[in-house]
Amino acid sequence: MIRFLFKGMVNDKSRSLLPIIVVSIGVMLSVVMFCWIRGIMGESLRLNAHFNTGHLKVMTRAYAKDADQMPNDLAILGVDNQLRELRRTYPGLDWVKRIRFGGLIDFPDSKGETRAQGPVVGWALDLFSPVSKEAVRFNLLKALVAGKLPVKPGEALISDLFATKFQIKPGEMFTLFGTTMDGGMAFKNLIVAGTIRFGSAPLDRGAIIADISDVQLALNMPDAAGEILAFFNSDRYDNEQALLAASAFNQTFKSVKDEYAPVMITLREQSGMAEFIDYVNAIGSVMIIVFMVAMSIVLWNAGLLGGLRRYNEFGIRLAMGEDKDHIYKTLIYEAVFIGTIGSVLGTTLGLGIAWYLETFGINISGMMKNSSLLMPSVARAEITSTAWYIGFIPGLISVVLGNALSGIGIYKRQTAQLFKELEA
Repeated sequence: MIRFLFKGMVNDKSRSLLPIIVVSIGVMLSVVMFCWIRGIMGESLRLNAHFNTGHLKVMTRAYAKDADQMPNDLAILGVDNQLRELRRTYPGLDWVKRIRFGGLIDFPDSKGETRAQGPVVGWALDLFSPVSKEAVRFNLLKALVAGKLPVKPGEALISDLFATKFQIKPGEMFTLFGTTMDGGMAFKNLIVAGTIRFGSAPLDRGAIIADISDVQLALNMPDAAGEILAFFNSDRYDNEQALLAASAFNQTFKSVKDEYAPVMITLREQSGMAEFIDYVNAIGSVMIIVFMVAMSIVLWNAGLLGGLRRYNEFGIRLAMGEDKDHIYKTLIYEAVFIGTIGSVLGTTLGLGIAWYLETFGINISGMMKNSSLLMPSVARAEITSTAWYIGFIPGLISVVLGNALSGIGIYKRQTAQLFKELEA
């Protein structure tokens, strides 16, 4: 019977071609939309984790209360010992120390007078260690516009926007003015190794990146750092695992009353990230559900109309003595064939388009010029395991349901009226 139905669908294009095309287009759009939303939301979360929050963060209790103000006078002392202990206790995480700081950079002219000056927000990273992944997390190679990455102490990267505005070239020397850990004035001469552009307005307005050894020296922070960050090896945030690690760590220091005792917090507990993650998940889910429902209605109607167009065919088959249950079952089988073929084709096309968007993306930097949110400048799709089957929800279930409802009319046909209908 299956072979008979398949031959009938192949020979009668009105029964198969148009429905398969409709199903394929609907499934393709569903897959692309799902991957697109997941990509944008996932990339925003990774960007915030790489630059600010990590997947886990260790700070002193006093620092954690005002972390957004970067209070380095409340930094972790003996950070190297603390870092070694964390790596020993939690070997499945990549632990790094960082210093976030604000300051002023001053470029002198040939007479030593100020030629250009501006405020900056800086990151002190481990750039020189051969096992450090910090340059990769900050995507420094791709962000590099001119010059090179720092390879020795005394070199730093600055925002290309700042460099272009004041005609700063790699190789020029500047002075970093800041505040030491003890509250005094800090002065440090550095050389511009290169200029960087991240494509995110909050970062490109005035960023400076230097090796943590230089910043520790400049801010009088020997063996100290404001933050110790941890990242899962998969580079994907796992809230359940993060909570387990944070709970175990904080339990160790629960009885310690010192405000400089370390505390570990998860990504969700930082800088309004819980609200951001919940909002992203809610918006993404709503958009996907609305789109899936809309596509399901379209495909449902396609199946319904396809069944209604075959009203006379069903009458003829009944007049020839075919059982109503058998006709209804064949209608459902055909819907399964059409839905499966259309879903496979649509998923293949959708994944192809999603792969292109994942690989090349769409530049949205023009929309982010005045944004204060940390968002990627290139919006990309993300192909997940769910994308391989999510299109079958509208593609298969909706078509089968549409045919099942339209097929109810088969049971309403009266045999006594069949010959009158056929004569007409």
